[in-house]
Amino acid sequence: MRAVGAAFLVCCAWAAAGSAARSDVAPRDNLINVDWQGPLQLPPGFRNHCRVENFTNRPYCSDHCGSDYQCYFCSEAAFGCCHLGHGYCGFDGVLRCHP
Repeated sequence: MRAVGAAFLVCCAWAAAGSAARSDVAPRDNLINVDWQGPLQLPPGFRNHCRVENFTNRPYCSDHCGSDYQCYFCSEAAFGCCHLGHGYCGFDGVLRCHP
């Protein structure tokens, strides 16, 4: 578990350093939460069927995905649905769903 945490911190630092070097990056592109995106991180068209998750009380939107799915938005070309809390935007900007 410590190795996973250390790898996550290294990846976050690497992403922050890489995005800081680019001045043309929009705020949405800097860093997107790994396993959760709240309604304000989604474009307005995806902010529907929103509710609060029972165990953590975090808000999320389903956007026609289903009751136990969450809508994720990584870019104009990479968005979709993953099981609740299991999606993330990779450093390459692609949506990924982990089991």
